[in-house]
Amino acid sequence: MSAQRVFDAHLHVIDPAHPLVPNQGWVPEPFTLEQYRRRTAGLGIAGGAVVAGSFQGHDQGWLLDALARLGPEWVGVAQLPETVTDERLLALDAAGVRAVRVDLRRGGPVTPQRLDRLARRVHEVAGWHTELYVDARELPELAGVLGALPAVVVDHLGLHEDGLGHLLGLVERGAVVKATGFGRVALDPARAMAAVLAVDPGALVVGTDLPSTRAARPFADEDLELVRRTVPPEHLPAVLWDNAARLYLRRPRPGAAPARG
Repeated sequence: MSAQRVFDAHLHVIDPAHPLVPNQGWVPEPFTLEQYRRRTAGLGIAGGAVVAGSFQGHDQGWLLDALARLGPEWVGVAQLPETVTDERLLALDAAGVRAVRVDLRRGGPVTPQRLDRLARRVHEVAGWHTELYVDARELPELAGVLGALPAVVVDHLGLHEDGLGHLLGLVERGAVVKATGFGRVALDPARAMAAVLAVDPGALVVGTDLPSTRAARPFADEDLELVRRTVPPEHLPAVLWDNAARLYLRRPRPGAAPARG
């Protein structure tokens, strides 16, 4: 369908062989790696970031299983407690995990102090960045912390139009934004993407958000076409692949499985 490689910077794998944690009384349907591959066949996806969801708690078994079956251009984004040991961080890093996710929307209360400690620690120990599932309208409350962190990524374009200005302020300080989850946002994705690009063309990455759990509308192939129509041609290769590769693939995955066609 497309000659350009795409790095899917945000996907979930829901493996029924591993335990799930009800979140607000809700548990998702399975979405296996095989289902993901079938759903994305023909989209040009050649790498990606497998992201932990709130419904997976702090278990990493499903993520390690997925990474063991994926090629070297696939990485993981874990959800971890503050008490995680340095040894565990380094073991996860060796398996291909490259970031920690903090769910400020459905993951329960996280104080700015706790966020600061966890984000700094994973960066110092393993060189990871921190990904935030957050409504951008809440960013001013975290500005003092986020502005000082070494590396921050915001999911789903910050979710809300009224927070776009706050999101752009974070981009000015070096944050990366995921153009993902168009079916769960309360904003115009094209306008938000253009605004991020105007601040920093290196700050935008794309993803499917599959299987789009609890989104009003699941991912559609047309979402990627919207990206292609919105992003100027001179920036499109970077947005589809290079920006994410710089973020996630700076270090090879030792012993990663060979890429599957």
